[in-house]
Amino acid sequence: MEWNIKAFDELTTEELYRIIKERVNVFVVEQDCPYSECDGKDINAFHIWAEDDGRLVAYARALLPGVSYREASIGRVLVNEDYRKEGLGRELMKRAIRFIEEELQQDSIRISGQEYISDFYKNLGFEVVSDIYLEDGIPHLEMLYFKGSD
Repeated sequence: MEWNIKAFDELTTEELYRIIKERVNVFVVEQDCPYSECDGKDINAFHIWAEDDGRLVAYARALLPGVSYREASIGRVLVNEDYRKEGLGRELMKRAIRFIEEELQQDSIRISGQEYISDFYKNLGFEVVSDIYLEDGIPHLEMLYFKGSD
């Protein structure tokens, strides 16, 4: 397993293609949720992913404060269907949190997480800070993480 973290302008066209392809496969096709995947935030994001034999198997993007929220944030968190239940999601989130704390020097992280996996985020130190709301027809919760709460 090879892990990568790159700013948008460091991505090769092949890497960007694999990232967008996997995000569309998970969020649009698998979740049957038609929406515009290219939201303009990727340009201001750090892209974190794992590859297994050249195949993108886990991905998230880390966003600076002010892009999605006042705080730094993590979004588009996914694990390829063939690699779920192996702890990759937890490792991915821990890497994203560590990157935001150490490299971006941020103490708090806000996310919009799907409600059905809120316990996953809570186990990483995130706290629910909103009521359930619909985002693209899927129940979500806003959650907040403070450095040292994991």
